[in-house]
Amino acid sequence: MKPRQGLKLTVLAAGILAALPALSQQVTLKVHHFLPSTSSAQVKLIQPWCEKIAKESGDRLKCQIYPAMQLGGTPAQLFDQVRDGVADIVWTVPTYAAGRFTKSEVFELPWMAVTAKSGSMALWTYVDKNSQDEFKGVKRLFMHVHDGALFHFPGKQPKTLEDIKGMKIRAATRMNSRMIAALGATPVQMPLPQVPESLSKGVVDAATVPWEGTPAIKLAEIAKYHLDVPIGSPRISNTIFLFGMNQAKYDSLPSDLKKVIDANSGLETSSWAGKHGFDDVVEPLKKVAKDVGGTFYYLPEAEYQRWVKATENVDDEWMKDVAAKGGDGKKLIEEARALVKQYEK
Repeated sequence: MKPRQGLKLTVLAAGILAALPALSQQVTLKVHHFLPSTSSAQVKLIQPWCEKIAKESGDRLKCQIYPAMQLGGTPAQLFDQVRDGVADIVWTVPTYAAGRFTKSEVFELPWMAVTAKSGSMALWTYVDKNSQDEFKGVKRLFMHVHDGALFHFPGKQPKTLEDIKGMKIRAATRMNSRMIAALGATPVQMPLPQVPESLSKGVVDAATVPWEGTPAIKLAEIAKYHLDVPIGSPRISNTIFLFGMNQAKYDSLPSDLKKVIDANSGLETSSWAGKHGFDDVVEPLKKVAKDVGGTFYYLPEAEYQRWVKATENVDDEWMKDVAAKGGDGKKLIEEARALVKQYEK
């Protein structure tokens, strides 16, 4: 062997050996969220996603999950935590930070989606086209809505608009708050973990919560009366969720691990999150509520239309918010509704 060839082989071997630790090294991802470890969100979404990337990476990607805000802060700060690298991944409601995700919160307007699957797919596609700028510094892995909020009452069963006027009702986000105010009630905005104590202490008289959120706070044991829309109708309100990763953390991964993350991100993963995490749990959780004495009331169509008409101004207010930031709210809301219909087919 010529000396020069020997030198080249030595350099090549050294390069391969140097690369081996990077290829075999396990990457631990800190995953932070605001609900208990027993919540449906962790059990149905976060854990399965983490298990899947671990398997597909040959255990080179590992999640360390921190539920119930164990890394500190408040639910409203989770987006900033992942953007700033306090956590590598978060599952959060970005609109807990009011006014920062104006274009994206179109999916929190009343009467948008019938199912979480169609709403989640529409949300992902819409944000891709119209509002990626609102998530700068964070790589969106998947996004979803929930199965649709309904009203839960601990003390009585309202059935009409007149019955809820003046009641103090928990809202998740500012769009939820506007909807409740338009119905003649008084909104009290708070994250989900605060709901049980607020109901027990009379801070609120009722709460808007999707079925998926009820086991995390044992709501079926607290509120015995449940008011919902006619079956198959667009939901009273919704909330947008983000499962997002620190962009710099993603960029630091070797290419093969990026491919694993990418294969578990995007439209189809958002569809999975909506169906598996939300639509599929509605009936089992309704049964839980029924088994502990829950009473269900579905608005008759005529009353439902009264509620829809009463909240028409909520869309108008949102369009004004968008216009104040230079956007075309009318165009965006039409596109959002069209996407929901497209994915409901």
